[in-house]
Parts: sequence; C-alpha cells; structure tokens
Amino acid sequence: MSTAAIVPHGTSEEWKLPSRGIVGMACLIAAESAVFIIFVVAYIYYLGKSLSGPSPHDVLELPILTTICLLSSSITVHFAVAALRKGKTSMCSLWLAATVLLGSIFLAGTGHEWYQLIYRDGLTIRTNLFGTTFYSLVGLHASHVIVGLVLLALALVFSLSGKVTEEHAERLEVLSLYWHFVDAVWVVVFTVVYVLGR
Repeated sequence: MSTAAIVPHGTSEEWKLPSRGIVGMACLIAAESAVFIIFVVAYIYYLGKSLSGPSPHDVLELPILTTICLLSSSITVHFAVAALRKGKTSMCSLWLAATVLLGSIFLAGTGHEWYQLIYRDGLTIRTNLFGTTFYSLVGLHASHVIVGLVLLALALVFSLSGKVTEEHAERLEVLSLYWHFVDAVWVVVFTVVYVLGR
C-alpha cells in the first residue's frame, strides 16, 4: 500500500501519511498524559490534608541540579537525532551518551532524595497522605525515566556497534518524542510538588 498520494486540482505537492511510529507515540503520549493528570490532580486535591507530619515544607528541597540535567537531556537527544539525519553516526553516539548520562544523574538524584526522605525524615508511602501522593506521582515519573533510559541505552549500544544508520533517524526521533514527553511531565511535577506544594 502506498503512503503517498498525488493531491488533485493540478498541484504538484504530495501528501504523505504521517509516520506510523510518530502516530503511535503520539497516541501513547496522549494516554500517558491522562494517567499523569489523574496523579497530579490527586496530589493537588490531597495537598495539606495529612493528619500527621512530615509536610512538604518540612522535608522537600528544590532539586535544581537534577532538574537542569533532565531538561538538558532533551537538548542532547535532539542533537542526536539531528546528527543521525545528517549521517554523522559518531556524533549521534556522543549525544546519546550525553543524554543517558544526564538522565542517569537525574535518576540517581531522585534515588538519593528518596533515601533521605525515608531514612532521615521518616517519610514513606504509608506515613500520611502526602507520602502516598508524593511517592505515587514522583515514582510514576521515575518509572517513565527508567523506561526511557533503557531504550536510550539500547540505542546507544546499537549506535556504538555501527548498527544505527541515517535510515534509522525516524525511529530515533520517535524515541526522542517519548523522552521530550518525560521531560515535559517533569516540569509539571516540579512545579506542582516542589514549587506550589511547598
């Protein structure tokens, strides 16, 4: 089945069906956005309704460094796709490695934060409503970061082994859309949990 059709009425432009990968990723992002909206609304609804401490103001600190790392990784994955489109596979590998490193720093920072919250501040998922909604929302985001990092690391391994070429640029772009989504969600989570919620 052809993916292109000639537009009638004497125009020379071709209309192409959108990429199945991009359409599929757009549908996944729409579904995942609905899930995140539910968790964000639940966090906002239960904010300040805990009967016991600790409260967000008592234990949360702004994760500035890890946020900068995660948001910067959107730039590096964009450069990886751009480099692959130009056939520069070694540059693509370099940018993918930077993306994986930045995402790993973010994930390590989240793990360190959780360790401090659990063992220093005594905040667990069962402590109070704040603990339940905090770990649910931030944990949901962290699970998406883990999935993205695994896929990006696989792309990096394939790139380093020479199995990624210019013709795979669209597939890497589909993966980058997922990573951009993860970063965009973090902006919302950061704003709701660490800025407005404190």
